[in-house]
Amino acid sequence: MTKNSNHNIGDNYKFEHFFELSADLFCIAGFDGYLKRINPAVSKLLGYTNEELLSRPISDFIYHEDKTITAKHRDDLIKSNPLLNFENRYLTKSGEIVWLSWTSMPVENDQLVFAIAKNITHKKKQEEERNLLLTNLTKNNKDLKQLTYTNSHDLRSPVNNLLAIFNILDISKITDTETLELIDMLKSTSESLKQTLNNSIDTLTQKEIENSNIEVLDLNECLQTVLRSIGSLIVNSKAVINIDFFEVETIQFNKVYLESIFLNLITNSIKYAKPDSETIISIYSKKVNGINQLIVSDTGMGFDMEVVKDKIFGLHQKFHNHIDSKGIGLYLVYNHVTSLGGHITVESKINEGAKFTISFKD
Repeated sequence: MTKNSNHNIGDNYKFEHFFELSADLFCIAGFDGYLKRINPAVSKLLGYTNEELLSRPISDFIYHEDKTITAKHRDDLIKSNPLLNFENRYLTKSGEIVWLSWTSMPVENDQLVFAIAKNITHKKKQEEERNLLLTNLTKNNKDLKQLTYTNSHDLRSPVNNLLAIFNILDISKITDTETLELIDMLKSTSESLKQTLNNSIDTLTQKEIENSNIEVLDLNECLQTVLRSIGSLIVNSKAVINIDFFEVETIQFNKVYLESIFLNLITNSIKYAKPDSETIISIYSKKVNGINQLIVSDTGMGFDMEVVKDKIFGLHQKFHNHIDSKGIGLYLVYNHVTSLGGHITVESKINEGAKFTISFKD
């Protein structure tokens, strides 16, 4: 035996070994629609014996919904058109559906097709789960917007009724100064609430709010609007609010979103204040590496970040047993920020307060 012939025998053995051990599915099929040779990975995945797989047409093993499209591509194959990354489903002997991705090359002279398939069932399941998640998120987002719209719309009637009462109220007969101040504060708060509800409805009815409602906003003006609307809450809580917008005075953002961010973060700070302790809320701006930032921090109860982790901005997530907690405020803040390309982070420790840092899009 010559040296070259020994070399060929060795090569043949290596190729045969590769064919038998490969985790991918190797197939040689005839133009007649039958398998001629397969590697063990085929029978292992499909659950049939080699005899069963070679004695029946390939179409017998294909999932019924994919038979027509597979037959069309097979017709293209036998016309010398290679098949690349073609995906279809097969049924295993136990009835399970598996997804395969095929690369097939025809050899017209031999009337054969050489094919390699990868099992992509896991990938397809992940895609299906992701699409289902996206569908549910889209639906939840739509439902949340509809709920917000409905609430804003329905709340306008009692607010309008309340304002009508103020208009017919004869305060000339009231002589107590403190009572007059309280009435004026209540009327101002009601008017602010009405304006907020109107703004919410206007915002929700616009299709492209992210693009159409971006404008240059004065941080202090937006904050003062919110502070006026919750003036009585601040007075009753005796919260001290420190404000410093010297470093960044204006940003490009959506006005309704910004006021909602201020409202939710400030009311949360008041809501989760430590009992028998002064509540200090600091609201200030910074520019870091060219990025405009808004920081809201407090001296309240704080969070255990090891427990909270990434759930803090989730819908209906509650981390304190407060009677008014609905788990919506921080969810709205997060969505307001991220929907316009921004980023928000939290630093917090139990009984050491919380610090929210919002980085706005350039």
